[in-house]
Amino acid sequence: MTPTTDVALRTSGLTKNFRGFTAVNAVDLEVARGDIHALVGPNGAGKTTLFNLLTGFLSPTSGTITILGEDVTGLQPEQIAHKGVARSFQITSLFENLNPLEHVELALQSRTTQGRKFWRSERLLGRFTARARELLDLVGLADLADKPAGLLAYGQKRALEMALVMALDPQVLLLDEPTAGMGIEDVNRTIELVRRIAEGRTVVFVDHNMTVVGSLADRVTVLQQGRVLAEGTYAEVRADERVVTAYLGEASHA
Repeated sequence: MTPTTDVALRTSGLTKNFRGFTAVNAVDLEVARGDIHALVGPNGAGKTTLFNLLTGFLSPTSGTITILGEDVTGLQPEQIAHKGVARSFQITSLFENLNPLEHVELALQSRTTQGRKFWRSERLLGRFTARARELLDLVGLADLADKPAGLLAYGQKRALEMALVMALDPQVLLLDEPTAGMGIEDVNRTIELVRRIAEGRTVVFVDHNMTVVGSLADRVTVLQQGRVLAEGTYAEVRADERVVTAYLGEASHA
């Protein structure tokens, strides 16, 4: 791999073994600043394990991870988050009885010295209301700011989670299956949302929906059995026979 001059995220020889099974195998990855970069591959390719390594939820067996010019190999998730990295998860995790405005206010508060002092939240959170409403407007939830999260539709919950991630004001954003389980209308809304929040940021995402990948990604890395199988633009990897055989199959010719 030829090093690029402006890289937001780089891995070198990144490897993770689990009792003799190699889930991620000597992965070299570079993501340019400001790019939207997709990670794709069949089930078991190592995508989630790689995400967990990048965000500190797993420690690598070997290799290095550099984010925004700093070596973050082996750091804890909260330490990596403080470097300007935020991650969304495939499974939604919200407080059912709190409304979107309260969720985002708490997320904004978590970035301050007040931390998670919930017993003082009612008095303190008012200072974050204006910014929270801006973020809810960004993700299309302005009109639902006061509705309990438990009553939101699935796509709306995923949008709220995106607002929570944006409350951390990340420079590097990692999205795990942002359109998983969505109908076509929610998928299209999410594509537009990712485009909006990617402005001025670097985004790395995993998604099985190749329409989403083709619509969003500047670059695509294809993983197979823990290794990098191919990398390039969507058009390039879509035409790669190794990728066709490993993952895309007939869908690549649609």
